[in-house]
Amino acid sequence: MKRLFFTAVVLSSLASFASSATDTLTVKTLSLTLADKLAQSAIQACHASQYAIAVTVVDRAGVPLVSKRMDNAGPHTLEASRMKAYTALSTRNATEQVMKTAQANAGAAHLASIPGFLLLAGGVPVISGKDVVGAIGVGGAPGGHLDQQCALDALKNNQSALSAG
Repeated sequence: MKRLFFTAVVLSSLASFASSATDTLTVKTLSLTLADKLAQSAIQACHASQYAIAVTVVDRAGVPLVSKRMDNAGPHTLEASRMKAYTALSTRNATEQVMKTAQANAGAAHLASIPGFLLLAGGVPVISGKDVVGAIGVGGAPGGHLDQQCALDALKNNQSALSAG
């Protein structure tokens, strides 16, 4: 009788454990070290073209990991870079594409009304494998397409680290 009771307890514990194991998720996210490398790479790319910019890198939850503002960058550029990164992360698309979609599609025009969104080019998701692990936003170059190019250059320069994750 004791043996039957013990077996029942063990089996119900295993069933409970298996059930609770599916209630958790394992996810990839961006490390502070890689976020800092991405930010520094974006600064170097923009500096090479003599653009004074700000850059923000957010993790997969949209929380800023790194924010940097170059000397002589406008005061608005830091918040713009954060909003671009947040928008790219939230939509899992480059902000240039989100902007174009909103301009071309009346149904998407209200995307600009979402708190924290900025529909200007310069934000790009950070992808490792098939996972969006964060995003990078750049603001301050003389055109959003130039902000975006600095962000893309940063991703390209750190592709081996993103591929390793």
